Amino acid sequence: MRSSPERVPPQNLEAEMAVLGSILIDREIMSVASEIVRPEDFYAVAHETIYRALKSLYERGAPLDKISLADELRTQEKLESVGGLAYLTALQDVVPTSASAEYYAKVVAEKALLRQLIHAGGRIAQMGFEQEDDVEGALNASESLIFEIGQRNRSGGFTHVSDLLRQTFETLDQRYHQHGSITGLPTGFPDFDHMTAGLQPGNLIILAARPAMGKTSMALTLAANAATHVEKPIAVFSLEMSNDELIQRFLSLTARLDAHKMRTGRLESHGADDDWEKLSRAMNVISEWPVFLDDQGGLTVADIRSRCRRLMAAQGLSLVVIDYLQLLVGTSKGNVNRNEELSTICRQLKTLAKELSVPIVALAQLNRGVESRNDKRPMLSDLRDSGAIEQEADLVTFLYREGYYNPDFEDENLTELIIAKHRNGPVGTVKLRFFKEYTLFVSDGEPR
Repeated sequence: MRSSPERVPPQNLEAEMAVLGSILIDREIMSVASEIVRPEDFYAVAHETIYRALKSLYERGAPLDKISLADELRTQEKLESVGGLAYLTALQDVVPTSASAEYYAKVVAEKALLRQLIHAGGRIAQMGFEQEDDVEGALNASESLIFEIGQRNRSGGFTHVSDLLRQTFETLDQRYHQHGSITGLPTGFPDFDHMTAGLQPGNLIILAARPAMGKTSMALTLAANAATHVEKPIAVFSLEMSNDELIQRFLSLTARLDAHKMRTGRLESHGADDDWEKLSRAMNVISEWPVFLDDQGGLTVADIRSRCRRLMAAQGLSLVVIDYLQLLVGTSKGNVNRNEELSTICRQLKTLAKELSVPIVALAQLNRGVESRNDKRPMLSDLRDSGAIEQEADLVTFLYREGYYNPDFEDENLTELIIAKHRNGPVGTVKLRFFKEYTLFVSDGEPR
C-alpha cells in the first residue's frame, strides 16, 4: 500500500535512505538489515528496487559499492528508474557512518507494519460491508489477517545460551519444588503420567485407533480428568459428534450411567440407585468444569486458531482437544493430494501448540492395514494418509483392545494405551480399562 487518496501512509524515506547508504558504506550491514527488513518493507519503489539489487549482490558474494550496484541495476534495466548513478552517490553520502543502521532498519520495518495494518483494516472494512450473511466467516477471516501480519513480523533469531540456561534452571528448580513427576497437565492415568510427566505445553499429542476402540471416550475422559486440575478453559472441537452427544457422554462417564439407557430414555427413578439423582449430581459437577465445546464441522486449522485465540484472550487456555484430525479441512490450492494436505495440517497444529503454549490432543483414524495382520496392535505405519502425523507429533499413542478382536479373551475391558513415539521420554504400554456402557476409561485396577 504505497499511496492513498486521503492520507499519506506511514513511511520514513530518510530512514530508508539511511539503511541503503549504510549498506553501501559497510557490506556487513546487509546481514543485519536482512534480519529486520524485507524488500517490500520499503515505501519508495526505487528503494525497494535498490535493496533487492543489494541483496542479490550480497548473496552472490559480490562487492556492495555504488559501482557494483549501478552495474547490477543497469543489467536489470532499472538504473535510470531509481535515479541513476547520481542518486546512488547521494545515498552513500546520506550517513557519515553505519553505526545506526540497525535503528534505521527497525524504523523502516515498523512503518511497513503500520501500512500492513492499514491495508488489513481496509480489507476488514470491505468484508464488513460484503459479508453480512456470514458474520462468523468475516470475523475468522479478519482475525486471520491480523494473525498473519503478527506472524510475518514476529522477531526470531538467536538467543544466547546464558539466557537459556537461566530459564532452564528456573524450570528445573520449579519442578524440584513440586515434589512430583508431573510437570505438565495430569491426565488422571497415573502410569501414563509417570511416563510422560503429563501433557506438556506446546506439545502435539496424537491419540490414534481403529473405529470402535473408544477414541472419543478416551479424549472426553481425559478432558474430564484434566478439568478437575485446571482453572483455565479446555477447548474441545468435535467435527463428528454434536454438542448434545458430547454432553450425554460427559454425563454418562461422570454419573456412571449406562449411555444406552440415557439415549433410549430408560432411566430408573426409584430405589437406592436412582438414575435421576445420579444425573443431577453429575450435572452439578460438570457445570463447574472450565470446558468449552464446539461441534461445527468443516473447520480449518485457521478456524481453530481463531477460536482458541479468542477464548485465550478472554479467559486463558489450558488444553485443546480435536476429534478428529482427518476431518479438518485443508486450505491448499491446486492439485494437492490428501497426504500433502494432512502434512500441512499437522505442521499447522504443531505450530499452534507452540504459539498457544498448551498441549493439543488430536485424535486420528488408523488405516485398514491393522485388520489384515494377525497381531492387530497398531504401529506408527498405520497412521492413515500421512507420515507427517508421526513426524510433527511430540507424542503418538494408540488404543488397542484385544477383547474387541478376540471374543474368547478373558477380559473384554482391558485396554492397552500404547506410547509408540515420545520425543522427550520413554515409549511403552499402559494398561487401562474401558467401560463401554459408561463411555469411560480408568486405570487398570481402579474401581469403576
